[in-house]
Amino acid sequence: MDSPESTGPARTLRTELAGGDALGHGDQPTLSWWLPEGARSQLAYRITTADGYDSGRVESARQSYVPVEIFDRSRRSTTARVQVWTDLGTSIVSESVSLDSGLLQAEDWTASWIGVAEPERPAQGSRPAYWLRSIVDLPADATVRLHVTSLGLHEVFLNGERVGDEELAPGYTQYLRRVQRRSHDISGLVHPGRNVVAVLLADGWFRGQVGMPRLADQFGTELALRLQVEAALDTGWTVLAGTDPSWQTSVSHVSAADLIGGQREDRRAVDPAVHDPAFEPAGGTGSARSRSGGRWQPAVARDVDVAIVAGVAAPIRRIEQVRPISVSPVEGTDAVIVDLGQNINGWVRLGDLGVAGSRIELRHGESLDKDGDLTTSHLDVNVPIFPEPLPLGQIDEVVSAGVDGDWFEPRLTTHGFRYVRIAGHSGRLTEADITGVVVHSDLRRTGWFECSDERLNRLHEAAVWSLRGNMCGIPTDCPQRERAGWTGDWQVFAPTAAYLYDVLGFTRSWLRDVALDQRADGCVANMSPCPPGEGFASPVGGVNGSAGWGDVVVSAPWDLHEAYGDLALLRETFSIASAWVEFAARTAAQGRHPSRTARRPEAAPHETYLWDTGFHWGEWLEPGFQLTDFGAFAAADKAEVATAYLHRSAATLARTGALLGADAATLARYSELAEGTRAAWQAEFVGVDGRLAAQTQAAHVRALAFGLVPQDLRATIADRLVELIAEAGGHLRTGFLSTGLLLPTLADNGHLDAAYELLLQDSEPSWLTMIDRGGTTVWEHWNGIDADGVAHDSLNHYSKGAVVSFLHRQVAGLQPTEPGYRSFRVQPRPGGGINWARTTHECPYGPIDVSWYQDGPIFRLDVAVPGGTSAEVVLPDGRRHAVGPGTHRWPA
Repeated sequence: MDSPESTGPARTLRTELAGGDALGHGDQPTLSWWLPEGARSQLAYRITTADGYDSGRVESARQSYVPVEIFDRSRRSTTARVQVWTDLGTSIVSESVSLDSGLLQAEDWTASWIGVAEPERPAQGSRPAYWLRSIVDLPADATVRLHVTSLGLHEVFLNGERVGDEELAPGYTQYLRRVQRRSHDISGLVHPGRNVVAVLLADGWFRGQVGMPRLADQFGTELALRLQVEAALDTGWTVLAGTDPSWQTSVSHVSAADLIGGQREDRRAVDPAVHDPAFEPAGGTGSARSRSGGRWQPAVARDVDVAIVAGVAAPIRRIEQVRPISVSPVEGTDAVIVDLGQNINGWVRLGDLGVAGSRIELRHGESLDKDGDLTTSHLDVNVPIFPEPLPLGQIDEVVSAGVDGDWFEPRLTTHGFRYVRIAGHSGRLTEADITGVVVHSDLRRTGWFECSDERLNRLHEAAVWSLRGNMCGIPTDCPQRERAGWTGDWQVFAPTAAYLYDVLGFTRSWLRDVALDQRADGCVANMSPCPPGEGFASPVGGVNGSAGWGDVVVSAPWDLHEAYGDLALLRETFSIASAWVEFAARTAAQGRHPSRTARRPEAAPHETYLWDTGFHWGEWLEPGFQLTDFGAFAAADKAEVATAYLHRSAATLARTGALLGADAATLARYSELAEGTRAAWQAEFVGVDGRLAAQTQAAHVRALAFGLVPQDLRATIADRLVELIAEAGGHLRTGFLSTGLLLPTLADNGHLDAAYELLLQDSEPSWLTMIDRGGTTVWEHWNGIDADGVAHDSLNHYSKGAVVSFLHRQVAGLQPTEPGYRSFRVQPRPGGGINWARTTHECPYGPIDVSWYQDGPIFRLDVAVPGGTSAEVVLPDGRRHAVGPGTHRWPA
């Protein structure tokens, strides 16, 4: 098991900015810290900044997400320290952390939006990247900042050196309403006098192919850039340069750049003059040509009306490099298959481009056919609403300049892949020539697990890699096909994600787009950012507003509050969560499903709370499910699922409102709605004999996990769930919504053995089937690779990977009992032949370590409790121990 990166400074005082980078962070900052080693509790704290803020001594045990409301003006840059007093009897002052407000107001921008003239815009997927360039005079002895945003992807260069290390900037947002800016300190790149600022601008999410229909120009048709350079001079911050129509533009060496289609470039057209201050493109007359053949032309002004906001989540970066495990020839061709050994999101860096003029093609995919060649047909979009399948794309192409040491790295696209088919190379490629570059949001890892069963370790890593492959600016469903921010996926996986990574800022940023996409009546879109081609006004607009998908606006803020103990996200999202629940409640009250009307012409009183109309994805993708008639699927009654989620969301809103101090009427409203929906669910779906009307595993899981059935029926329902598993030959039959809840529900209702049997099941459908068939990420379908080795749909969908929460919470036994793990329970539940397990989780107060070992009757448990927290330890024999900070062992 990898050690946490913070092992060195663990249990020493530290400060950290909660969410995003320190430079140009637009939200008010919050600070978190761990207590020094040996301290059990905090008595007080004091926060000071270098520019005069002083909280004074605050008598409080609070250590996490403490707000420092100092961003009262733009360009406020300072450092902060925290002094804490603990039970050790002395105070300790932390090292400093940088805080920077950046540009907070629209009027802070004096630079103009500019773009590129395109008399004949190429077809979607084949549009070039453009250079936008200017000469600026900059001081070399001052602090110089560069602020930038764009409609489209941008890479900024100063005098030929790349500015920053962010990829796919400015990230994916609801471009019709907001776009993120990034701020960089460029002091170290500045030359005295003339400097060249050059920006590479490409389609990206803004106007490239997006979503399942792969439509382009969904958010707009014209690329745009806004960039501003400022320096801290004696007179204060002064704007020295900014984008305006005097900038020059030209087609670059990148002849095509599309996130789905791929990137094409001609290395012979790379033009060093772009970065040369002495190069003047003929005063903007258009007579000078770049090496790519495009004429330099003046930029054009753009009229852009979107909010420019600071990012609150960590940017996308190159996180890791993966070397291939093999490079194999494809028989009868000049191609080779590169196997990275791991399914990733990112791209390939090719370090040998062969002789000049070589046209090299790189095709990316997740699977090989029976002959060992790449296959991607399982990833083509083939649904009834399209007249013919849409091919996957993910094809890069590079023409070699024949220059020693040159390389190709397509940073204006991204792919989901394990295999790369490389054709057209003039020489013999080896593993040393090829590097897989892992790209995703640069979030801090916080959770680890390992145990004595290596297959479960591989399953855990597959879930982690699936999460990594789908944290690219937003939580996506898959990194190769749709790449869409489906709400249901994060609803299912957010609790697991919050254990593995710090996803608080990441989720906050995404939920702001969910809020922007929410319809005025409260209906939540299937995905966010929602492209117009799949939004409410689109031909598929009627499939938005599904239970279990829209409920993410209620569940994710609550799940993250449980994980981190921060109320801020609950406060921010309470209005959109309320609007969603009210939408669902109105829909339930105002309509009846036709089949119910046919059976019962007179509506029963409880039907006011029964949500049986509208479109719902339902349990989605239960084993064996085949979507052959979408109309019939859409028309089916899914009231069992929808009403259950309406109950859970209403009950969660009631708890949220109580935490936030909502008024009595609001609390009463959601408490009454929660009780009414539960009663309706029972009236409609629980028989007089105590049996559920829906004899599915998923319905029984929901009945128990959501508290839908009376206490005296819980054992009966749990026993019936076990019977249903036995009737399925010892296999699960749950789908998208309930699979992650299945094992914890069994374990928490007296059937731990059944949970372990399902976890360790190794025939299809099962998690270990994925592992045994070579899966390195979690599959969309249980038969993602079938028994004949044929691939089906996406091999990188993290939703089924939510099972690893069972490894953290039940196998290792770590569960919070207070938000943010202020207090927690350690209750290992051995089984399944596992004889040891360990988990580490960096909660807001520090690292929690749990490690247990069993050898027959001998059971040993080690627990490390961070300062400021407490734990209840429950041993397998039922003995309980209350412990405080420090390391503990049983038997002592």
